[in-house]
Amino acid sequence: MVAVGVPRPLQLAIDGRSLLVLGPAALGDSAGELYRVDLDAPRPVDLSRQPRVRIPYPATNPTTLGSLAVHRVSRAVFLGEENGRRIYRLTSDEQLALYATGLRRLLGGSTLVVDAAGRLVVVDYADPLLQRDDEADLPGLEHFRDEDYRGPLIFRLDITADVALPRRMSRLAPLFPRGWGGRAGGALLPRLVSAADIGGGELALLASSGDLYRLGADGALAPLARLPLGQYQRTNMAAGPDGALYVCGGFWVASVYRVTRDGTVSTVANRLADPQGIAIDANGAIYLAESALHRIVRVAAH
Repeated sequence: MVAVGVPRPLQLAIDGRSLLVLGPAALGDSAGELYRVDLDAPRPVDLSRQPRVRIPYPATNPTTLGSLAVHRVSRAVFLGEENGRRIYRLTSDEQLALYATGLRRLLGGSTLVVDAAGRLVVVDYADPLLQRDDEADLPGLEHFRDEDYRGPLIFRLDITADVALPRRMSRLAPLFPRGWGGRAGGALLPRLVSAADIGGGELALLASSGDLYRLGADGALAPLARLPLGQYQRTNMAAGPDGALYVCGGFWVASVYRVTRDGTVSTVANRLADPQGIAIDANGAIYLAESALHRIVRVAAH
């Protein structure tokens, strides 16, 4: 047991020797609450007695936060709306500054990831049948129109780039797919819901069906593994220092799986109480948000 007393912990991220925990506001009066757990402190920590960052709603957009990523060098904290279109950056005075807009649908879980090169990876569910874009198309981007495209979109952003904010995601070419229209445009592509950096410029991508894919540095998508049958939504993934990928199945699939680089799948833990966020430190220790029990646990890796 690492920490207790946090209402519905949703997302985890490692920041040095601290564990960041994102959860909803206990009283429902803010966008969320952010806790910081000292991983070297005596355990378990009762977070109900600890200070926390209460994240106010953006001035013009009452929202709920469902995804979290931390830049390893700058320690910048990025937060994504749950089932929304916007990404925020947490400012030094603990306010939400709009970082990017124009997404179709940003699911919770591992839809925001910082890769090994310090770039922000974004998974956009991108189904215009569920939610239409709030920005007009620019000339030359007609391929994103409903009749041509059904998602998903994977973006990779250099956060050090000197560009005007907020970044307009609907005006950026995605990392994946690199061709649009018809079959190449996404009508037959898997419904990707989570991402993780697995090194070498590659990403692991999970579909709602439980199929795992490897997105190569060349932009090619290839099968990696198949998880046990289930409905994978608001899932979380993280890669360990040994190169293995750990997948947290969420409410409908109450298990954590380990996937090696050759695609071998094994079960790390099961019968969990709504497992949500997952984070792995430099020593390979696995931290898991067991949301329904309001606690953070450390899980022994294989």
